[in-house]
Amino acid sequence: MTTRFAAFGAALLATTALTASAVSAETLRWARAAEALTLDPHSQNEGPTTTLMHQIYEPLIVRNMEGAMEPALATSWEPSADDPNVWVFTLREGVTFHGGQEFTAEDVVFSLDRARSETSNFKELLTGVTEVRATGDYTVEIVTDGPNPLLPNNLTNIMMMDAGWAAENGAEEVQDYAAGEDTYAARNTNGTGPFVLQSREADVRTVMTQNPDYWGMDAFPMDVTEIIFTPIQNPATRVAALLTGEVDFIQDVPVQDLQRVSEADGIGLATAAQNRVIFFGMNVGDDDLTLDSVEGANPLADLRVRQAIDIAINREAIQQVVMRGQSAPAGVISPPPVNGWTAELDQYPAYDVEAARALMAEAGYADGFSIQLDCPNDRYINDEAICQAAVGMLAQIGITANLSALPRAQHFPLIANLETDFYLLGWGVPTYDAEYIFNFLYHGRTEGRGSWNGTRFDDPEMNEMIASLTSNTDLEARNQTIADLFAMAEEELIYIPIHNQVLNWGVSDAWNMTVDADDSVKFKYFSLN
Repeated sequence: MTTRFAAFGAALLATTALTASAVSAETLRWARAAEALTLDPHSQNEGPTTTLMHQIYEPLIVRNMEGAMEPALATSWEPSADDPNVWVFTLREGVTFHGGQEFTAEDVVFSLDRARSETSNFKELLTGVTEVRATGDYTVEIVTDGPNPLLPNNLTNIMMMDAGWAAENGAEEVQDYAAGEDTYAARNTNGTGPFVLQSREADVRTVMTQNPDYWGMDAFPMDVTEIIFTPIQNPATRVAALLTGEVDFIQDVPVQDLQRVSEADGIGLATAAQNRVIFFGMNVGDDDLTLDSVEGANPLADLRVRQAIDIAINREAIQQVVMRGQSAPAGVISPPPVNGWTAELDQYPAYDVEAARALMAEAGYADGFSIQLDCPNDRYINDEAICQAAVGMLAQIGITANLSALPRAQHFPLIANLETDFYLLGWGVPTYDAEYIFNFLYHGRTEGRGSWNGTRFDDPEMNEMIASLTSNTDLEARNQTIADLFAMAEEELIYIPIHNQVLNWGVSDAWNMTVDADDSVKFKYFSLN
């Protein structure tokens, strides 16, 4: 069975039912290219890591696999009738952690304060929060520095931990992943989620079994009783494992194997628009670069060089050759239909080598220069191949891009530690609002924002406008601010959008499931066919 969604804007939230088989009626063997970077639920705001966390831990509010928000550890939430700067959350009673501890408001206060801390990769989602307080065993108030209509949207990936367990095991602080820190919470778990961690050998195999005391046993299908997760980076090996029945479900069917999978007996293939855009980031802030051939200057700081790179990238060729049609060329680093995205913004410039060469000459780089291009080789669809294609395209305008392709476990710290000048990154928007893009990618690294901004770009006016999005309740005015920010971002061109990804899931035919546009599978929703 093959299901395809052609229109990106209309299809981002579209879902399709599939089926899959298992080793038995209960065990589901799952594979994808990327492994979770850590088990600390507040350390890395990164897709494969968060997906694994969703099996073990839970947030207050969750997005189901159709993208809709629904209650998880909170049963209700609403602004306070007495104070517009306060959200009141009523917690689910009778919930226990895997270790048997009771879930209470104390755990929510601890978890949100932990997620707000400096080493947390989720702190941008809580920048407007000034206090989290328990007003009862099952009631929590979140105080913000102004009315914050987006707060519930920002909580769907922030997991709740047991405060007592963390204290007993020295896990109060969030793992500093970028600094290479190893902690107890990075290797051990104690969540309230539908599955309990049984064993884990990082990069080899992770086994989880159904939580018999899960509060949602009667609320969700819960037909999966065991998950065996195996990261398989090699595309051919991953597909072979699916086709031979060694695994039952893979999240990233390689574009070159889509036809084989779709035509295989007993296997379903779903192709859907993904909530993720792929782009290049550039160091525009330093006076001099360390990984280029230009002494005493930063060629990427010159807008004309960035404009030249923009029009030297042939997005349609990447779509046709590298992605085999499985992408939508993009002109803005926002996937549709994130609030703030427009079709006009997403218009990308025409590929024009001659005009790019002219811009390079005008900027004083007629003879070009060399620079290192850092790229992951195990995170996005054909990520290294995209970079290889870009290397050839940039060579036509005199830029020698020396490609360094690394596993994402080594690539992402380069961005976090400001050790790369030119890099590939992908970005999904789980809140479906452009504030998420600007908070993480455009705001300077101040005020708890900008943790994924590796460009050194820091504009005080934009920072102030970005911060205002948190508490602006005038929808028309807020959307105008977003439009103004996108206009300013377009003028600065610190990122070069390439395309919106398409996700391809493959499963065999004993399981019913729904494709999630965020590529964040949650196995509690799986049911036997």
